[in-house]
Amino acid sequence: MSYQDFYQQSIAHPEVFWAKEAQRIDWHKPFEQVVDYSRPPFASWFVGGETNLCHNAVDRWVVKQGEKTALIAISTETPDGSPSEKTWTFRELQQEVERTAAIMIALGVGKGDCVLIYMPMIAEAMFAMLACARIGAIHSVVFGGFAANSLASRIDDAKPKLIFSADAGSRMGKVVPYKPLLDEAIRISKNKPQHVLMVDRKLAAFEHMSGRDVDYAELRAKHMEASVPVTWLKSNDISYILYTSGTTGTPKGVQRDVGGYAVALASSMETIFCGKPGETYFSTSDIGWVVGHSYIVYGPLMAGMATVMYEGVPIRPDASIWWYIVEKYQVTRMFSAPTAVRVLKKQPPELLKKHDLSSLKALYLAGEPLDEPTSTWIAAELGVPIIDNYWQTETGWPILSVAKGIEDMPTRVGSPGVPMPGYRLKLLNEHTGTRCDNNEKGVLVIEGPLPPGCLQTVFNNDERFIKSYWSNFSTEQVYSTFDWGIRDDDGYYFILGRTDDVINVAGHRLGTREIEESISSHPNVSEVAVVGVEDKLKGQVAVAFVIPKDASTTSTPQDKKQFEKEIFAVVDRQLGAVARPSRVYAVSLLPKTRSGKLLRRSIQALCEGRDPGDLTTIEDPNSLTQIKDALES
Repeated sequence: MSYQDFYQQSIAHPEVFWAKEAQRIDWHKPFEQVVDYSRPPFASWFVGGETNLCHNAVDRWVVKQGEKTALIAISTETPDGSPSEKTWTFRELQQEVERTAAIMIALGVGKGDCVLIYMPMIAEAMFAMLACARIGAIHSVVFGGFAANSLASRIDDAKPKLIFSADAGSRMGKVVPYKPLLDEAIRISKNKPQHVLMVDRKLAAFEHMSGRDVDYAELRAKHMEASVPVTWLKSNDISYILYTSGTTGTPKGVQRDVGGYAVALASSMETIFCGKPGETYFSTSDIGWVVGHSYIVYGPLMAGMATVMYEGVPIRPDASIWWYIVEKYQVTRMFSAPTAVRVLKKQPPELLKKHDLSSLKALYLAGEPLDEPTSTWIAAELGVPIIDNYWQTETGWPILSVAKGIEDMPTRVGSPGVPMPGYRLKLLNEHTGTRCDNNEKGVLVIEGPLPPGCLQTVFNNDERFIKSYWSNFSTEQVYSTFDWGIRDDDGYYFILGRTDDVINVAGHRLGTREIEESISSHPNVSEVAVVGVEDKLKGQVAVAFVIPKDASTTSTPQDKKQFEKEIFAVVDRQLGAVARPSRVYAVSLLPKTRSGKLLRRSIQALCEGRDPGDLTTIEDPNSLTQIKDALES
């Protein structure tokens, strides 16, 4: 079958198509209706069916290949960077998940309760996610680099009964204590968890809060023989919440279902990622991001593959570490980000030839636009197909790619590919809402219903779901990706950047509003504008322009440097280093229209050395001169 025929089936006959794809997973109770779209834009997939993510990822494979490797946990965050490695078979993984599930139940966690997971890339984090899925609890994983304020906002929204954390993470051999950040987040949050379950890695001493904090190792020892049956869930029950930055300062809780997500992952693992049982999959992402959920934890395991969970960076102990992993564990499919490849490109070229990479069949790259030089270089070095793919936290699996599991489609440099099954894509004119022709720039949108696996809604906020995603065009109700795109004459799409105020830093989505609010908390800040600026390594970086309350405090270069350091410290403390701007410039005016709207695109254009565009509505042209002068100083 050609991919075009496969895709057209999903569009013309979605109920028939997805009923067939749903046969890829185990159902405890068959579904009665493939999709209920009686209340647009809310879609319910596989209505009446009952299944479980943990069962499909672990239990069913214990029966088929229980002694084959399921999890490979590797850390190079050791004193000398030498890898610490441990593996679990599917049977051993099931045992650990059941022990963790028993601990959660003993701490009062049940079906529908939320467990917030704030952990580094260690095996216990995967046990926790799968244990939640097993007992019907809702997990909400928060990236371990997030600071107290960001963590507190997620605690307040998710209202977790239990928080599962660790004493510390580590990056480039430098310990990052988690517990003080967690304690502060709980202190300032309105909703307090009943318990905090702690994995003590002996990396950083921490304060034990009596009556609240409990030790994972101690409780695990009590539940070594635990047997916790799978809780069968309705297809449309909530599996997890994953927070993503929005254009406002408040993060959005992307809410995912159980059945639709399971089907989407099982389908994509074969059709897009060509995964086979018994092979090894290596995603270099983090469980704090959607790639970690879909293609470190659930997807590979559901395909019967061994999955690599890596704690570390691509250049420690040296830039051959990933290729060491590929060789030793016979990795067949690898998933990373363009930023990581650009980092590796700067390293000694012989490190790529140090290991036997003959097992590797393809490298998948996503998270940010893939540029031609990066793609061409890594393709030549590895000698395998480089497969771009484009998607979002909200969709849970690729919107655009090439499905080589269906047909050996050609890739096109600079393009993530063509629409994947179920995604009814089109490009709309930003102003008129009319459909764009081929080779005409427009906003990439998806017609409803969104295919299985996509977000159900924004957690506890249906109104925000509709307003944020489905109300951007007066002409029709469509889901906006908030990305510019172009489609060529052959149907390949090219992504050109964001239409909103979310920036993409090395694959991490950051809301400019969130960073602005953090900077505004500095006592000497009157006004601030943050924009995303193109960066050759990271894709984009945040740059801040700040009007100080007291201009005399930034009158000399030394003063400006000190002011910048203070702003960095504020952002680090409140949001974490991932959100820190690359530069902070002190100015006395910000470019605005006469109606008071900030001219972000003009600021961004100046930062990138481009023409700032139409400025007929600008209130004070001197404000742009100030931006130019600041950039040149």
